[in-house]
Amino acid sequence: MDESNVSAKHRDGERALLNSPLVSAPPSRRTKEKDPPPYGAQHRQTALWEAGGNEALPPQWRQYKLLDDRIAYQDTTLATTSGNRPLPGVRMDYLGQLVPGCEWHISPLGRSYFVDHNTKTTSWKKPVSERPPECLTPECIIEGHSEVIWGLVRLGTGSNILSTSGDGSIRQWTKDGEPLERPWTSDGGAVPSIAISPDESMVMSGSTDGKLRLWNIREGSVVGDPWEGHESSVWCIEWSPNAREIASGSSDGTIRRWDPDTGRQIAPPIETGHGWVCAVRYSPQGDKLTSGGKDKVIRMWSKEGELLMEIEGHDSLVTSLCWSKDGVHVFSASFDRTIRKWRSIDGKELVVFQGHTDAIISLCLSPDESHLISASIDHSVRIWDPKTNQPVGNPLLHDDEVWAVVISADGKYIISGGSNAKIYVWNLEAALEHPGDDHLAIEEKPDAKLKANCLRFSFLWYLTCSPGTSSSIDRYYLARWSGFQEAAHQQRLDEIWQRLLGR
Repeated sequence: MDESNVSAKHRDGERALLNSPLVSAPPSRRTKEKDPPPYGAQHRQTALWEAGGNEALPPQWRQYKLLDDRIAYQDTTLATTSGNRPLPGVRMDYLGQLVPGCEWHISPLGRSYFVDHNTKTTSWKKPVSERPPECLTPECIIEGHSEVIWGLVRLGTGSNILSTSGDGSIRQWTKDGEPLERPWTSDGGAVPSIAISPDESMVMSGSTDGKLRLWNIREGSVVGDPWEGHESSVWCIEWSPNAREIASGSSDGTIRRWDPDTGRQIAPPIETGHGWVCAVRYSPQGDKLTSGGKDKVIRMWSKEGELLMEIEGHDSLVTSLCWSKDGVHVFSASFDRTIRKWRSIDGKELVVFQGHTDAIISLCLSPDESHLISASIDHSVRIWDPKTNQPVGNPLLHDDEVWAVVISADGKYIISGGSNAKIYVWNLEAALEHPGDDHLAIEEKPDAKLKANCLRFSFLWYLTCSPGTSSSIDRYYLARWSGFQEAAHQQRLDEIWQRLLGR
């Protein structure tokens, strides 16, 4: 593979890890600033916030270590992370996709604000790209969480939605956006993972304190004490098809299996070798487990926890997995911007879906398996036909990174959420009426990696050399992709990248 492509994918993985909202946030305190500093303002690097000045973080910030012991700093009100310590006058490095021409700065009282050189203005809110006029509008936008939406599940009866967030709460909504009862809260910090029981009477959640909690949906309350065993954040949870056990994966590198009736572990932990376990899924028959994580490898395990197979092909962290109903195929998503289809019996790679321009975080199949849905931090949800292996409809655009996606039990609605703390409800039929991006097709084996490079080149040539033929949605993604590539070649980002790698 071309060295620049490897570097780009490595950079995507580092940036997505750096910006992933996996650590519980302390309650933020409001500062006294009403308006952001004006455009062109210069600040001394002297902190004016309470409790410690330059020696202390601003009230709405926290710091934590990444896996390689680098320190990251996060503004909990924005779920936005930097490798730079927040000080007035410091331009923060944000390896996400800010609108071209925008910068992230810190005010004298410690609030994040954004400078837009395009309009010569400043704002407390992170700027968003202008939405193309022909892009689909969501049926409903649900607001209520105060931080990033990390997990979503749908209830079959009534098409209600359950959401989890970095704000530490679980909330239930109608698909029309009406909240149902009060939020469910615990003292476990952010809630990265959630799974619903097959009979839809109970929900299992995983938190950044390493504990699992069982919830009664009707009562909206925790059942018994938290389940303890993991030593770090619980990234993923899955109920077995027969509801007799629950599997959980953690950044401690283990999968643990639990008895839902007692909350006790029913077998020794599986030491996966993933580093971080980001995805775990039971086969439809319940006789196998698949897992994926930071080491790029998909592993298949027997019901007894024995390793059956290792599947390699992704170039970066594996974030999400799902099985076909007949158990013949496994689909996977990754930071490497691809979705891959594998034959479960021998791990043979069958198809590589190409189209997202940044890390893919979440993946699901529609109930009738006619559509595969993916969510990415490129601010989009995409729809694929798993039979033709082609994208269908135009991308569904968010204003910020998308971290979770599910589809309603009747297959009519796509529900997605992400960094802006909002949940979007999309009409699938309306989405399919929009023409698909035919030039963003897939690569198939053999020579998938070669075709990927050719396809990417052809896509950019198509958009840049054929004016008038591409849609404004195409141009929207080209602007985002090109802006990021240009920024990546600037000396400042090169220096940041070297520092992130510890060189």
